[in-house]
Amino acid sequence: MTRVLVDVPHMIAGHCGSGSLRDLLAWSGLGYGDGPPSEALVFALSGGLAFQYLRLERDTPPIYLVGRTGDLELAACRRLGIDVEVRRSDDAEEGWRLVADELDAGRPVMINADILALPYLRVTLSNTRHSLLVTGYDDDAGVAYLLDNDRAELQEVPLDVLDRARSTDGFPDPPRYATYPMRFPDELPHLREVARAACADAVTHLESGTGLFPDGTLAGVLTEATGTTGVRTFVDDLAAWDDVLSEEEQRAGLRALRVFIEKAGTGTGMFRRLQADGLREAGERTGDESLLAAAGAWRLAADAWSALAAATADGLADAVAAADELPALEARALEATRVAGGA
Repeated sequence: MTRVLVDVPHMIAGHCGSGSLRDLLAWSGLGYGDGPPSEALVFALSGGLAFQYLRLERDTPPIYLVGRTGDLELAACRRLGIDVEVRRSDDAEEGWRLVADELDAGRPVMINADILALPYLRVTLSNTRHSLLVTGYDDDAGVAYLLDNDRAELQEVPLDVLDRARSTDGFPDPPRYATYPMRFPDELPHLREVARAACADAVTHLESGTGLFPDGTLAGVLTEATGTTGVRTFVDDLAAWDDVLSEEEQRAGLRALRVFIEKAGTGTGMFRRLQADGLREAGERTGDESLLAAAGAWRLAADAWSALAAATADGLADAVAAADELPALEARALEATRVAGGA
C-alpha cells in the first residue's frame, strides 16, 4: 500500500483557479521578486476577465452571473510558460490514474470537481468547474489530500467521495475526471510584457463577449448578455425584473446576485477586485503607469459591483439604482485596459 503527500505552500484565495495556480507557482519556486506572485497577479496575468449574464427559465435561482472566461487557467499557464494539458476520461480507474501518476512522481496536480459533492464545502448549488489541488493520497486509509481555495487546512476526502465529485452530472457539464498535469519553466517571462499581453486579451474578451459558457451551452436561456456592452443589457434587464419575475423569483434572483458578485469564488466585486489588485502589483513592480491607471479603473468598477451586492439586501429598486453606474465604469475600465495593452 502507498501513502504519498507533496508539501505545497497554501493560502486561502478569492478564486479557485487563480488560487490553485498561485499555490502551484509557490511550490515550483517561481515568482517575480522575492516570492511567488499573489493570487491577484496570477488572475490579472491570465487575461481572463469577462462578463456574462443569463436569465433562465428555472427559478432557483433564475439567473447566472460570471466575470471570467472558461479557459482562464489554461491561458494563465500559456502566458507564464507553463506546459499544461487537460486530460479527461470516462473511466474511473483511468481518471484516478491521471492523478496518481503525477503524485507518485512528486508533483501536485490540479483537477476539476463538483463543489456540491465535496463534503467540506457548505454549498447548495452545483459547479463542476471548481479547480483544486490534489497533493497526496493514502491507500490504506482510502483518502486523498486536497487543497482548496476556500479552506486554509489540508482536506482529507475519501477516495470514493472524490470520485463522485469528479464524475458527477452536475451543472454546467460533467467534469469527466478533468486533470491538469503541468511542467514548469526554469523562470517566468518578463512581467511587463506578460501583463500588457494579458490586458490586450482581456480587452478582446470584453469586446467580443467571451464568457464562461459559449452560446448554446445551457438550455432554457431567456436573456443573455456578454462583454462590456452586455453590462448595459444586464442593468436594463434587472430593471425589468418587476415585470418578468414573480416576487419569489425576484428574491431568489437578488440573493443570487449577491452570491455571484461577492461570494462565489470571485475575489469580491465580480472578479474586478482581483483584476485591479493584480494590475496594481504589475504596475508597481514594472513602473508602468498605464497598468496602474487600469488598476484604478477596475477598482472603481469593483467597488460599484460590491455596492450593487450590498443593495440587493434592500430590495429590487435599490439594486437597480446601485447598478446604474456600472456600464459607464466598465466602459472606462475597458479603455484604460486597452491603453495598458499597448493599443
